[in-house]
Amino acid sequence: MTTDYDVAVVGAGFGGLATALSLADRGAKVALFERLAYPGGCASTFSRRGWSFESGATLFSGFGPGHLFDRWVDRFDLDVTFQPLDPVVEMRTGAFDLAIPNTRAGIIEEFSSLDGVPSRKVKEFFEFQGEIADVLWSLFRDPDLLPPFSASTLLRHLRRTPEYAPMATLMGRPLSEVLERKGWDGIPALKTYLDAVCQITVQASHTRAEATFALAATDYFFRGTGHIAGGIGSLAWALVDAIRDCGGDVHLADEVTGLRRWDGRWTVESRRREVRADTVVANALPRTIAELTSTPVDANQTLAELNGQVEDGWGAAMLYLGLEESGNLPREAHHYELIDNPDDEFIEGNHVFCSMSSAGEAHDRTPSGEGRTVTCSTHVPLNRLMKADPSQRAGYIEEIQQRMRRTIERRAPELREATIMEMTASPRTFQRFTNRPSGFVGGIPRTAGLHNYSDLFPSPHTPVMPGLYMVGDSVFPGQSTLACALGGVSTARAIERAA
Repeated sequence: MTTDYDVAVVGAGFGGLATALSLADRGAKVALFERLAYPGGCASTFSRRGWSFESGATLFSGFGPGHLFDRWVDRFDLDVTFQPLDPVVEMRTGAFDLAIPNTRAGIIEEFSSLDGVPSRKVKEFFEFQGEIADVLWSLFRDPDLLPPFSASTLLRHLRRTPEYAPMATLMGRPLSEVLERKGWDGIPALKTYLDAVCQITVQASHTRAEATFALAATDYFFRGTGHIAGGIGSLAWALVDAIRDCGGDVHLADEVTGLRRWDGRWTVESRRREVRADTVVANALPRTIAELTSTPVDANQTLAELNGQVEDGWGAAMLYLGLEESGNLPREAHHYELIDNPDDEFIEGNHVFCSMSSAGEAHDRTPSGEGRTVTCSTHVPLNRLMKADPSQRAGYIEEIQQRMRRTIERRAPELREATIMEMTASPRTFQRFTNRPSGFVGGIPRTAGLHNYSDLFPSPHTPVMPGLYMVGDSVFPGQSTLACALGGVSTARAIERAA
């Protein structure tokens, strides 16, 4: 028996969850499909051998007053406990250590305390950076200002022109050029900090990152960013419950195997059922959408262009650590950003981001009810991996993971000393478990160039095929869990307007 829906959503990453919730909340009949037995996609919490880990080492934003997740917690009474952190991240570089606080004033104070760092120039930089960030983060607080643009939205943007004016000379330029022009490029500690922050946010070093995106992303630590008790999966499950409470159907462990357009509607075929829907939203990469619709990726201009950008992006190598409890570890959740050599690229084990659970979560996270879990990740350039001889790829990943271990040993020896269990993961692991071709994660790098703005017109939330929309980290605004969710909200709005 085939069931009819207004909208079928493929993939329960945060873009798909947000789309399904937004539409179901407005009365649409929605079905959400997910290949895995748990929601969240690349931002999920999974269990192995009695230990529970974040799929990716990441921080979670959007919980500041008035931000999306904060509003949803109140509106849908989500069973989620957000824990602000201070410091948000502890950066260790060998040259200096930096406890990154949750305010801009705090980071200025931290930098000013470092030997040889000119406090006046640091203050100038962060004040300038804050002006840019305040403008762009205000859009995240008011998703109606994001695409798709209506006439009234464009009028609101026109009225905000004076606020946008400072960005005009930055657009398309690399952040390094801005530092040089402003006289801030002679501060090695600041450049190391920006390389580290840009790599985990806009997926590029400060010499390649587009200035406006990078300056906004540098505010990531100050915008309601912290830890979710029990892991980000707790938020994903809470959103599933909210979708169901709004009348939506959620089908986990039910992979969509095909999408067929017939008679003005879509037929969605999964392992367990077949449904029809007026509209489909795919929280998937361009190549996956092409495969599901039996469309050559190069035959669709939008998919082809996005696929090219995705394939210039990143995969991840992972270490999942189980720790015994130790007096050398902070009791609260803690995030480490570890850099072996600041002069090398912040990839391939030279730069490792580690997310550690709190002591208070041990009962839910560990088989013995004691200890911690840590997810450690590093960027892997997938074009480099794919160009390697297939017989050499496993060795390449093993070398990266070995360097990750050395970096952790040198910069956070307390983690290695407490480790009693380790699992590894590679881009191939992500491909197997998340169905992401070649294991691509992290979204499209926001490198310098005006191409970052061309995808706003036409709106990225127009269909890539009749009645088929994309959400997730490969379309605007992309990148973070919050950005993917905001993209889902905007896509739901676009679908409503098209109805």
